[in-house]
Amino acid sequence: MAAPSGGVNCEEFAEFQELLKVMRTIDDRIVHELNTTVPTASFAGKIDASQTCKQLYESLMAAHASRDRVIKNCIAQTSEVVRNLREEREKNLDDLTLLKQLRKEQTKLKWMQSELNVEEVVNDRSWKVFNERCRIHFKPPKNE
Repeated sequence: MAAPSGGVNCEEFAEFQELLKVMRTIDDRIVHELNTTVPTASFAGKIDASQTCKQLYESLMAAHASRDRVIKNCIAQTSEVVRNLREEREKNLDDLTLLKQLRKEQTKLKWMQSELNVEEVVNDRSWKVFNERCRIHFKPPKNE
């Protein structure tokens, strides 16, 4: 699933997390998807498992790339905000509001960066399940 039109709101961490949750639906449902679309040996003749696995592979690749872009884009945007606030803070050392805002943005940046780790775990789990069920039906291209 792609990000909603109009881009991603990186300003509100809760919205950012909610978007990622929606975008991770394919990964959350992969076991069910594989159980309902990739046949067991006894039903192998009734469904084209190689085509099903290929389509699922392409969907997973697209979903993972899309989420990676969203996370990295928000990290870049928030990093820029932090940089700008630091510069302002250096000019106005007595401004406590600025300091609070800087701390808030730094915390949000750390949370966003931690989403990269979550993403790695989610992706690894999905590829493990995918490979267990699809390895005999579909071989992903070597360059990916």
